[in-house]
Amino acid sequence: MTEQQNDQATKAPYAPVLTRHAEAETCADPSSVMTLLADSDGTADGFTSYRSTFAKGAVGAPAHFHTKASELFFVISGALQVLVNDEIKILEAGDFLAVPPHTPHAFAAAPGSEADVLFVFTPGMGRFDYLRLLGSVMRGETDPKEIAASAEKYDNHYVDSPVWRAALEAAK
Repeated sequence: MTEQQNDQATKAPYAPVLTRHAEAETCADPSSVMTLLADSDGTADGFTSYRSTFAKGAVGAPAHFHTKASELFFVISGALQVLVNDEIKILEAGDFLAVPPHTPHAFAAAPGSEADVLFVFTPGMGRFDYLRLLGSVMRGETDPKEIAASAEKYDNHYVDSPVWRAALEAAK
């Protein structure tokens, strides 16, 4: 390492992020478990990352978009059904998808499949409180209206998608 690189490394405002599985916070609801890995306030470039495991038939998120963040999906195992704009895609183990800002998208476990997915938002914006809120709503502990009220705060803007509604109906 050169002297300049060494100086830059010692001035870095953030340390590497390591989240041990046994120490990670989880948010569970009847059909999924979210494992919170890294939130933007503790990451150098402001990313947020979490892992979700979906049971068969589990719906992940309705159609929505983000104005500031790209949402990255990496399927660890199983299969994930994803809406991107007005197109339905099935992502399988090893598949990666990056959804840019302002792009409507939604996701659920693919019909007949479970899914284990790593999510990354970049830039992040303190999304763990949103994920906690979402889990609370899914467990019936919090009024769903709180999700709609949090749209600006968490950059989740919900939209109607007849294509997504039809895909979910067909999966039943």
